[in-house]
Amino acid sequence: MTSFRPALVAVAHGSRDPRALPAVRALLERVRAARPEVDVRLGHVELNAPLLPDALAELRGEAVLVPLLLSRGHHVKHDLPAALSAAPWLHGTVAAPLGPHPLLAEVLHDRLLAAGWPRIARGHAVVLAAAGSRDPDSAADTRHMAELLAARLGVPVVGAYASAAAPTVGAAVTALAARGIDRRRIAVASYFTAPGRFATQTSAAAPGAAAAPLGAHEAMARLVLHRYDEAVRRLRTPGRPHQELARAS
Repeated sequence: MTSFRPALVAVAHGSRDPRALPAVRALLERVRAARPEVDVRLGHVELNAPLLPDALAELRGEAVLVPLLLSRGHHVKHDLPAALSAAPWLHGTVAAPLGPHPLLAEVLHDRLLAAGWPRIARGHAVVLAAAGSRDPDSAADTRHMAELLAARLGVPVVGAYASAAAPTVGAAVTALAARGIDRRRIAVASYFTAPGRFATQTSAAAPGAAAAPLGAHEAMARLVLHRYDEAVRRLRTPGRPHQELARAS
């Protein structure tokens, strides 16, 4: 279907966890409700249908790929642009990943409160648990997100990873405890869009509260549309590369 607005193709990673796909679909229902004039589709990098190439095959005209991913790693920099290049019938671009962004700090804070995080949190700390990547830009994005969350909460926040990077959640907890913070006051914020193996693994290492993944929060829907709008402006700017990837801000 061709629309006067480019199609929004939300790109999730994909997971074997049966909770992941319903969580992503619930998020996209919020996006559709907020912007009913936009054709919102879903594609996955792997593991779940529809895969991204299949989602793109159903479109004509213009499309913006919005990664439901939280940093500039291999999928965002390489896999998504390659998928768009393999669909020459589309005039499109790849939006920046969702993170880092202050709206994510809002979501993370709400998830922590729901998990028992105190509203007055003096003497507490947070480990921001992310998937991990060998790409240095991904690590920089996670550090930036930890800084944004620390500014919102007023407590130390340390990034940690489920794979491919250090420190692990356990090592981050140990480092915070060495600074004199009671381990029971160290929470884990789940920096994942939806439930999955890494989210479960990192939450299990929490000595204190363990927050749920970001999920279908209203601020997440606003952020998806913010990234979409940024990319549409780039797509419509003469002389700008259509597949240029903006740095998240």
